Amino acid sequence: MNMQQIMQQAQKMQREITKKKEEIDNQIFEGKSEWVEMSFNGKREIKSFKIIKEGIIADDDKEMLEDMIMIAIKDAFAKIDRETENKLGEYASMSGLM
Repeated sequence: MNMQQIMQQAQKMQREITKKKEEIDNQIFEGKSEWVEMSFNGKREIKSFKIIKEGIIADDDKEMLEDMIMIAIKDAFAKIDRETENKLGEYASMSGLM
């Protein structure tokens, strides 16, 4: 393989990586706990936040609500990480992307 072919192959791979990253960035990931639903795009920007627990939250439940919010955020981020690994994992060792 000559240098020009190698460069063309590298450029093609870069375009594929960019396309897959854009797909992830534009995809919506939902995180959910017992009380909260949240959605983020692949850039980890929050798109929606909804408390799904019915009734008014008492002051005593504030800490529990905060924990539920964190669970939902971590759930959504784990989904983003899995999708990123699925789509870009094969390139990680080559370019240090991940």
